[in-house]
Amino acid sequence: MTSAPERLRAILKEPGLLVMPAVWDGLTAKLTFEAGFKTAFLSGSCVAASRLGGPDLDLVSFGEMFDSFNMVRGAAPDLIVLADGDHGHGNAMNVQRTVSSYGRAGAGAVLIEDKITPRALTAAGKPCLPREEARMKIRAAVQAAKESGVLVMARTDCRPTQGIDEAVARIEMYVEEGADILFLDSPADDEEIKRGIAAAKGRPSFAVLSPGAPRATPSQTEAAKLGFKIGTYPTGMLAPAAAGMKAGLAALKAGDAEAKSAMPPPELRTLLGYPDYDTKAKPFIVKG
Repeated sequence: MTSAPERLRAILKEPGLLVMPAVWDGLTAKLTFEAGFKTAFLSGSCVAASRLGGPDLDLVSFGEMFDSFNMVRGAAPDLIVLADGDHGHGNAMNVQRTVSSYGRAGAGAVLIEDKITPRALTAAGKPCLPREEARMKIRAAVQAAKESGVLVMARTDCRPTQGIDEAVARIEMYVEEGADILFLDSPADDEEIKRGIAAAKGRPSFAVLSPGAPRATPSQTEAAKLGFKIGTYPTGMLAPAAAGMKAGLAALKAGDAEAKSAMPPPELRTLLGYPDYDTKAKPFIVKG
């Protein structure tokens, strides 16, 4: 069987926008694969929400992210996962450990970004490393990726703090360093999007397409026309899941057994694999 990076490379050569749902645990991975998606993004913001009940502000450790990755792989082993390696969880040597670990564990790709960590004590903005330090992180990532063949997605967060010219220059630099996928975060409009995609020089460009943030958020059709290759939706399952849990709690508080939107018990049991378990366990039952 071909490896996850090989399969991802093949998918990226197919025409059209690759919609990549954001996952954070076994259940979301299983649902995503059963819905017909071949790929998913292990999102740091979703992992922070699920594990910490908190914001995506560099509070999640590499160990927690890697544990979440293994949950995703265990529940949906055929799902190709782009793992959020964040800032590499340290310096260039930490980046190498992060990329190597995800590669050996079966990731299709790993994201590495250029923000400074720990960040300033504010939720606003993402101060970024000097350009040459960012270069060395991506150089370290690309070198480490050779071991497993895992793809490297290089992200710059500098647009809001340093401007579009610097952000485009970093995308060009990441291409020079051998990054496989490029991600210019927070473009302000279509013109900035086009500049970032042009700077990728034909390599796939990635975008966050969930609504609500102060950035350009094209539709899937618009994103494809602009030239994006991958679009992810960090709130695509997270927001409905949170709404569903709140509805369930409200129903219990009102004296009901479940919310009107609840999945019927037989469907839930089937989703969670109870019938499959019985089938797989049958050969091991000791006959009395």
